[in-house]
Amino acid sequence: MARLQLYFPEDQYYFTTQLTVRVTDINGANHLGNDSMISMISEARARFLYDFGIRETAAGGSGIIVTDLATTYKAEAHARDQLLFEVGVMDFNKYGGDITFRITRPADQTLVAMAKSGFVFFDYRAGRVVEMPEDFKAKFARVNFLD
Repeated sequence: MARLQLYFPEDQYYFTTQLTVRVTDINGANHLGNDSMISMISEARARFLYDFGIRETAAGGSGIIVTDLATTYKAEAHARDQLLFEVGVMDFNKYGGDITFRITRPADQTLVAMAKSGFVFFDYRAGRVVEMPEDFKAKFARVNFLD
């Protein structure tokens, strides 16, 4: 079976945040569980959007919805590890794009995981995908566009 490979442009990281692996994030194999990593990725995404003044759901009923998530694991993380989440964006299209994550353990410079989360803009009142707002595009002028 072919393995998933994730590679991201270095110049597309816009934000960093640190999260600590909690004891409750540890699974039966005594390392960070997949479910907890997904929660940490979601938290890093929320912090990134907040830092750029982007609400995941705006007052008018539109917002961002996650369409997919791909994660590759490179090393284990354990309770009390500090993890650095570098967050970026790439591959914009008319309706959304990808949010990227590089997750490392600064204490020993270990790459723990890479992840990519697809998103689209969604009008929750109308129940449909809508075009990416111009003010969102303007915040990330370096990002590539796919046709």
